Amino acid sequence: MTTILDKLDLETKADAIVERIHGYLDAGKRVFTTSSFQSQSLPLLHMISRVDRDIPVFYTNTGFLFPDTIRFAEQVAAQLNLRVIGLRPEVTKIRQMDAAGRFLYASDPDHCCYLNKVAPLEPILIEYDVWINGVRADQSDVRSQLHEEEAAPHDCLRYHPMLGWDSRMVYYYRQQHDLPAHPLEEKGYMSIGCEPCTIRFSGDGNQRNSRWFGMNKTECGLNTTLVAGEKSA
Repeated sequence: MTTILDKLDLETKADAIVERIHGYLDAGKRVFTTSSFQSQSLPLLHMISRVDRDIPVFYTNTGFLFPDTIRFAEQVAAQLNLRVIGLRPEVTKIRQMDAAGRFLYASDPDHCCYLNKVAPLEPILIEYDVWINGVRADQSDVRSQLHEEEAAPHDCLRYHPMLGWDSRMVYYYRQQHDLPAHPLEEKGYMSIGCEPCTIRFSGDGNQRNSRWFGMNKTECGLNTTLVAGEKSA
């Protein structure tokens, strides 16, 4: 009985998100989304495929991603018939080293994330009106402070349809719609970013603790640097 109730509740929530995105499009808004192409990304991508498969899905191909992630992005794009676009940093890898010859992900991870994730996305914000962003409040303290709509730079609006979802809801939605899992999950990777900054999940605490392990860092900047203005109610 619980599964039936969960299914009905999730489908109602998903329908509301689909209707909201339709509303932006009907109002003439230019809409895009971003994705990290983890297993948790797929419910939102599935909903977007129900609205308009021409909505661009951007991901930042930093040059440090697991090859498995790139192949998974291609698999999901084919399965859901989505228009997936990889963004690449303008700064070459040879210029992403410090004076000691170390890559910035080891010596200055915040600047590394800016060069490889934030900077490539900034021009996209200029071209579009609404950024559909799949962050969830249960993922980190930073994300728990976000609202369903937030101002972003360049007069773009951030829309966070998954903010109230949790990992259990994501799992059930994926099961109901036969959505695949990132191949690294079975190897113990539960929060997957760039390869040098991702370790297997130990089972303790938040899954995002496996990102930037041992560093005083929890966010790449997409959900901090690219938030602007007063929060909406």
